[in-house]
Formats: sequence, structure tokens, C-alpha cells
Amino acid sequence: MRIGGLISSAVVALVVGFGSTPAQAANAPAVKAKEAYIVDSAGTVHLGKRETRRVPVASLVKVMTAYVVLREADLSDVITISAADVKYAAKGGAATAGLRKGERFTVRDLLYALMLPSGADAANALARHYGPGKTAFIAKMNRTARSLGLADTRYTNADGMPTPANGGYSTAADQAKLAQYALRSSIFTTVVGAKVHRVSKTAVHRAHTWRNTNKLLSRADGVLGVKTGYTNAAGYCLLFAGERNGLQIVGVLLGDQNERRFSTAEKLLDYAGEQVAFG
Repeated sequence: MRIGGLISSAVVALVVGFGSTPAQAANAPAVKAKEAYIVDSAGTVHLGKRETRRVPVASLVKVMTAYVVLREADLSDVITISAADVKYAAKGGAATAGLRKGERFTVRDLLYALMLPSGADAANALARHYGPGKTAFIAKMNRTARSLGLADTRYTNADGMPTPANGGYSTAADQAKLAQYALRSSIFTTVVGAKVHRVSKTAVHRAHTWRNTNKLLSRADGVLGVKTGYTNAAGYCLLFAGERNGLQIVGVLLGDQNERRFSTAEKLLDYAGEQVAFG
């Protein structure tokens, strides 16, 4: 059975729609990120700040990469890392999972390599395999975005690194919506919620230890993930989710500072949870 069955069209149709953005409550935490959005699984928007502005979102792009792969792959599929995968990440100065040419990994392990250390080498390998070819894979990402109603999102690669022209973009609202879809996959949720993932040395690859760049997982209870990101153009970004008072809360901070995004996210989860409980 293909993994895509876990994210069926019937399930997708159940994803909560987004309401209008209310005025920020007086007791809401200060949000200094350039763009922000907080919504819960009942459809209540708890905070919006330029949430429909189109901006680069750095490695948050990898959420869509994982989503597309999960619709097409089997976790046991094996992919061989190419020299091009390694060179691509190194040349662009991107974060890598330390993969080497000739190593062979299951899709399950490559999803951890993609989402925890934010490996552009893993992104390249997955896109190349499931396009097949990166151009075809990017087209799949954009078709999927349209099918999910992400009207203000455009992808130009599978990893979020800046492109010289016709750069990709998204919005805080679109990224929150994508996360709601992705988190309906138990596989995706397991991956992005892991603090660390280790693969033992085998005949086909070295031992690897991948640690999650999302510090929010260690700062608060009930955190589900989801993804960090950074480029000069995008600033520090954080797509996060947690469970509070029986509801799933998803938040996005774009164009923030490094450590501040985690402390702000923690406060926003608690704030939204209080709004749910006493709202």
C-alpha cells in the first residue's frame, strides 16, 4: 500500500477552513516577526500579522517536499545518494545531512534527514527520485499547492534555497494550512516530532545522527513539530504546531530572529490554548 493512502483526498477534504483574522487581543504576546499567523483545528484564527503577504519561507519549503514524497513513496523504497546531491547542497551553502555519494537510504531515513537537520542533500535526492528529475518534482509541488488551495504559494526548488530569478514564495496563512494537511499523516507527525534520529552503520551507508533544529520541541509540552528555516532573504522562520485543550494549534513566524522565534512560539501556543479554554 502506498503512503499516499494515509493522506487521501477524503481526509484532505476534512481539513478545517480558515476564518477571517480577528483583531489581536490585548493580552496576546508581542510578535515581532514580520509575518505571523496562529490558527486552531476548529478554524479559529487567534492572531494574524501580514499573514497573506507573499515572502520567501526558506526551508519551510521542505514541508511540501515531504508531503509530495509521502503521497508517492513507500517508506521502504531505497535511494542511492549521487554526487550531484552532495554537490548541490555544498555549492549553495545549504544545511546538509552529511550524506555521501554512493550511500543508500530508505525513504523513511531520508525523511528524517530532510526534516531534522534540514538536509538539502536529502531534498535533492528525494526530488530527483520522485520527479523523476527535479523539474518534474517542482511541478508536482506546485500542482499540489494549487490542489490544496495554497493560492499564494509558488515553489522553485525542493529545499527553499534562494534562486537567482523567479524566486519562490508563500504566506504565513498558506504555510499554516499546509501544515494542517501534512500533520494528518502519522508518518509526517512522527518524523517532525523527533528530537533525534540515528541510523546505524551498514554495508550501504555510514552511521548518522540527525538532530532536530526545532528547539521548541524541548521548550514546551505537547509540541508536534514542524520545521525551521533560514536564509538572508527570509530571515529566521518557524512553522510550529502543538496540542492545547483538545485542539491542534498551528502557528507560523516569518522574518524573525533566531532564538526569539522559539520563545515567541511557546508563548503563542499557550496564548491560543487559553483562548480555546476560556474563549
